Amino acid sequence: MTKLAVRPFPCRIVYKENLWKNKKLNTATMGKIIFYEDRNFGGCFHECMSDCSDLHSYFNRCHSIRVESGCFMIYERPNYMGHQYFLRRGEYSDYQHMMGMTDCVRSCRMVPMYNGSFRMRMYERPDMGGQMMELMDDCPNFMDRFHMSDINSCNVMDGHWLFYDQPNYRGRMYYMRPGEYRRYSDWGGMSSRVGSVKRIMDHY
Repeated sequence: MTKLAVRPFPCRIVYKENLWKNKKLNTATMGKIIFYEDRNFGGCFHECMSDCSDLHSYFNRCHSIRVESGCFMIYERPNYMGHQYFLRRGEYSDYQHMMGMTDCVRSCRMVPMYNGSFRMRMYERPDMGGQMMELMDDCPNFMDRFHMSDINSCNVMDGHWLFYDQPNYRGRMYYMRPGEYRRYSDWGGMSSRVGSVKRIMDHY
């Protein structure tokens, strides 16, 4: 019986202009994720050490994932669209069963290492309009804290965050990098509902 060959396909270029600005950075701070064709880390695999907007050219299906360093967001569609899932360092031998996700992983984004302060402003209306709410820590229940659950725009000033559409860090999640989001569709949201908010503080 012919054994399936294992072929690595390195993908290490997208973040190069940012990663190599500081010569002190190395592969430990870059992060590394490996996608496997079969469950339990079998079959062909693809290594990635940076953002990749379209993984389809490297593999057609993915049934297990190993994050060797860093943290990553994976997306079910190219260009960081569709359902999003946060992965910290660890082994995911059957991530579909663990997360309820399909075998379609079409893009991934590395979460940069960050050790500073956290600050975010959220607004009830698009284009930073209406009531403003500010967060500097985790919020397990947005409704209990702010007496509302609809956020239509956001300004992430410091740190990297996760939005969840349900309380207690459940439901669909959305990765929030520093920057302005003038409507909920800018962070990939299906609606303006926010149930909880969490800082990404996992270390490499």
